Amino acid sequence: MARKAKVIKFEEPIIVGGKEIKEVSMRVPKGKDLKAVSHIVDTHERDMTMVSNLCDLNATMNDFDEMDGKELQQLKKELIVFLT
Repeated sequence: MARKAKVIKFEEPIIVGGKEIKEVSMRVPKGKDLKAVSHIVDTHERDMTMVSNLCDLNATMNDFDEMDGKELQQLKKELIVFLT
């Protein structure tokens, strides 16, 4: 059975590019997604870049740096679920 995208709803909206976002859909990562971030040495930056790509957020590292930890951990948790 193919895995499906995961809708992630936030208790508090995240801010990306000055816009409030209440939920995102994270698609299942593919090999090309892993390859696209393989050159990034910093694991946090690599994970957040992949999250941005999988959720079609166009988020910068500054956007992620300004996010509350709870929402940031929600995104990372779902990425880990997909990758394990």
